[in-house]
Amino acid sequence: MLSLNISSYSTPSGYQISELPKPQLVNSKDVIIRVCAASINPIDVKRAAGALKLAVRDSDNQSRFPYKIGYDCAGIVTETGQDVHQFKVGDAVYARLPEISRGSCSEFVRCSEEHIGLKPPSLSFEEAASIPLAAMTALQALREYRGDLAGKTVFVPAGLSGTGLFACQLAKNVFNAGMVITTVSTAKIPRVKELLGENTVDQIIDYTKSDPRDVIEHGSIDFLFDTVGLAMEYLCLMRPGSSRIVSVATLPSGDQLQSSSLLDLPHHPIIPLPFRLGLNLLDHIRKLRAARYKTEYSYMFLKSSGKDLDELRRYIEEGRLRTVVGTTVDLRDIEAVRKACDVVYSGRGGLGKLVIRVSEPGNVS
Repeated sequence: MLSLNISSYSTPSGYQISELPKPQLVNSKDVIIRVCAASINPIDVKRAAGALKLAVRDSDNQSRFPYKIGYDCAGIVTETGQDVHQFKVGDAVYARLPEISRGSCSEFVRCSEEHIGLKPPSLSFEEAASIPLAAMTALQALREYRGDLAGKTVFVPAGLSGTGLFACQLAKNVFNAGMVITTVSTAKIPRVKELLGENTVDQIIDYTKSDPRDVIEHGSIDFLFDTVGLAMEYLCLMRPGSSRIVSVATLPSGDQLQSSSLLDLPHHPIIPLPFRLGLNLLDHIRKLRAARYKTEYSYMFLKSSGKDLDELRRYIEEGRLRTVVGTTVDLRDIEAVRKACDVVYSGRGGLGKLVIRVSEPGNVS
């Protein structure tokens, strides 16, 4: 099968398309999916560039490569294990693949049943592939607030980023936030209402012209979903005593990283003790800094869940959640793939999600 991969850690310029073995059923709960579309998230390109290579002592170096790229996909079930009961051959599904199954930019993937959801009927495969990792991350982050977010003020920097666009919609349309604030660049301001809905965002800040700390009332934010790594800079904005910051863009503690799904692999990679202790110390310092402002800070790893995908499907079909596909390229056009992935890697200039077309829904092989 064709697969987007790298033979050594690399930026997008080194990505290649090559023939790799088609995955086979291994466990009784496994499902084989013929991928129609996949999406690229920042974690995909950062991991491919070796973001964790210094922090992880990998006892099985040869298993790293070829390193297949991508976690998000949508496609059609072609095979199921004997104990799979939720899905059957021919079902249209979407998933955020666990680490052991990584490689969504491939013609076929293997994934355990628990990580899969039925594709929202109203969406194309390209649209569905853009949702799992980013939307689940936003959903799980908003759940971290201690209490009810109804009527509260939520700040989501980068509201048209891959994760931010889902967080803004979920905060307003599902968690019933009273005010949703976001930041975008000048050119993107007119697109916010068009792409996210007329009444989704209450305050838009042009971050190229204004510092949110000069615009937002200090002590007024109940929940900050940090998608850009600026959690500590925005501490002054948090409401003392009851607010919460959840970040997916700073750094985890060493203990979090060691127990995360990113290291959930058969050969059990280990973080060297000095790195683990260093990350723990940095995380502890951030928590202490937040405590000075009487707010709670935590880093969050996504937990892939088919149940959450089912919940997101319901919100989509009810009209409470929409996706934004910014760029779509074909897997077989490697130069277009590299160029589009480089935009995600740089973190500049992108709008919505990057989707890679892998195969046509009707082209079963």
